[in-house]
Amino acid sequence: MNPVISRMRNIGISAHIDSGKTTLTERILFYCNKIHAIHEVKGKDGVGSTMDFMDLEKERGITITSASTRVEWKDTSINIIDTPGHIDFTIEVENALRVLDGAILVLCAVGGVQSQSITVDRQLKRYNVPTIAFINKCDRDGANPIKVKDQIKEKLRRNPLLMQLPIGLESKFEGVIDLVKMKVLYFEGYSGEIIREEAIPSSMVEEVNKYREKLIDGASIFSEELTEAFFEGTVTEEMIYAAVRRGTLLLQLTPVFIGTSLKNKAIQPLMDGIIHYLPDPGEVENTAIDLDKNEEEIKLVCDPKLPAVAIAFKLEKQVYGQLTYIRIYQGTIKKGQDLYNSRTKNRFKVGRLIRMHAHNMEDINYAVCGDIVALYGIDCSLGDTVTHGDVNYSLFSPYIPEPIISLAIKAKDKKSFDSISRALERFTKEDPTFKAFIDTETGQTIIRGMGELHLDVYIERMKREYNAEFETGLPEVSYRETITKAIPFDYTHKKQTGGRGQYARVSGIIEPSENGECTFIDNIKGGVIPQVYIPSCESGFKDCLYKGSLIEAPIVGVSMKVDDGKHHPVDSSRLAFELATIGAFREAYKKAKPIILEPVMNLTVESPSEFRGTVLASINQRRGTIINTHVDNGFTRIESVVPLGEIFGYATALRSLTQGKAEFTLEFLKYEKVPASIEEEIKSVKRET
Repeated sequence: MNPVISRMRNIGISAHIDSGKTTLTERILFYCNKIHAIHEVKGKDGVGSTMDFMDLEKERGITITSASTRVEWKDTSINIIDTPGHIDFTIEVENALRVLDGAILVLCAVGGVQSQSITVDRQLKRYNVPTIAFINKCDRDGANPIKVKDQIKEKLRRNPLLMQLPIGLESKFEGVIDLVKMKVLYFEGYSGEIIREEAIPSSMVEEVNKYREKLIDGASIFSEELTEAFFEGTVTEEMIYAAVRRGTLLLQLTPVFIGTSLKNKAIQPLMDGIIHYLPDPGEVENTAIDLDKNEEEIKLVCDPKLPAVAIAFKLEKQVYGQLTYIRIYQGTIKKGQDLYNSRTKNRFKVGRLIRMHAHNMEDINYAVCGDIVALYGIDCSLGDTVTHGDVNYSLFSPYIPEPIISLAIKAKDKKSFDSISRALERFTKEDPTFKAFIDTETGQTIIRGMGELHLDVYIERMKREYNAEFETGLPEVSYRETITKAIPFDYTHKKQTGGRGQYARVSGIIEPSENGECTFIDNIKGGVIPQVYIPSCESGFKDCLYKGSLIEAPIVGVSMKVDDGKHHPVDSSRLAFELATIGAFREAYKKAKPIILEPVMNLTVESPSEFRGTVLASINQRRGTIINTHVDNGFTRIESVVPLGEIFGYATALRSLTQGKAEFTLEFLKYEKVPASIEEEIKSVKRET
């Protein structure tokens, strides 16, 4: 293994909103001498955190866009991506996880495993990212890291392995006991930068030995050497490190660390854990498809000497051009080098190669496989694969969820319209979950996103960054239509106007699909419809999916199978078969008992228990279904399922009902049939508009 690559880590920090991950990142930067003063997320000192550099992030105290930096800890280079915690910006998390090799899952010692914790955990598992957990805020009232460790097992279905024990909790939290070194670690100095080691207090020896034995027992599954050494009484620190590392890389262990980032305690051992237990780029398997060999799957090798292969995972518009973040999987990329975009089939020269630190740039001359860097001034889209040109590979793109909420905006004048157009062109390119289009009937610009906050942020950015003036309508739900009944069709498109006519006949069936996808099935036998016309039939089918007949919403969950038809040697054409398919689908669709589907959300409310009844009532009033309730330390967590259309303005309502003491998270769950009474209401509103 190349020594440079073996001393490299690419990690992300993921968490439920307000679990302290950006605060944690700030401490890591400080201890690695990347910054020389610690600033807080809320920006009380007028500065704000380093990684939240946008004005909106500083004002709101949340992470909106992922930010990248590189630090040095001991002899290892660590690329860190700080990702948003709010579900509305989930694409930032998806894009980051696509290119990371390891992750830190931050959990609150009081709140434990929360709704968004489950979401980010699911994302980590989707991309098979080895993970260590950090239980933060052990200094807060009600802190219970042991309980949170148990929740990791119960709620996240992970195998947690406690690496530390606390010395005191809540206001008495002083430090941690390292179960590998068997030492007490205290963190002193103005910013916790001085680590003092002491022997374990005699009063805790029995408890510590119990947890030490659990640690070795859990790790020994992955090391026969450790098992034998345990029985012989010759266990070394290196044996434990190696065994836990192996289990973590196999995705069968989650090492658990504890501390408090705000009070600067126990961050350095966590950073040691990154090196000990998370993989270097050469230990992670990555694949691509070879476009020159019938999309054959190719294993990428983390070797600087092989042809370069990289993926664009984040775009930012800068004053003088686009900033494209890339992860290099194979080979070396140099300044001045020619690269090839496998999607556009265009070549380009690397003018500037940059290492990012939040929004600050450092020019570099080269970067090797495993590294995360940025290219300046190139034309590229999110998810594009760039190569040396000797190979024509394409890397897999991340999962992109569909937007579920829309909003109409209307520019006040021509200047603002042009500004909005420029902004939307940029934002839709940078964020595939943010979409925009012009409604041809109303002339309004419609924007779509993942939630109210998502759209609110982009609206505010259009005003601030592009000086656009516009009016906004009320948020609208992105409904869908589908069918509930299988209906056969037999449709002939025939038109004779003198000269060459148009003729095409298609026959088959439309029916609900099991997986919710829309599929076209070619079941033609004997050439009754020539193969040359089949793509036109499929094109006609896809054209029909944009608008249903009920409320002109997109159609989902329909399968169209064409198994018979007829053509004319003179009058048949691609257009004729496309129009025949459109006519057949529309005719059959109206008979297939179409229904309206609405997006349904997972709603989790955390509130003081005194407001439990009030919160439950507020959910029931919004057509919500209560799934579960948990009571802990005077707080109640209510898990429910609520239609998106009923949840607009809930943030304001909840603040009013709970004196501002409750908070909630929303996550898209599925599309579900709209009740009959609500369906009629939706149709009526649609007719009026």
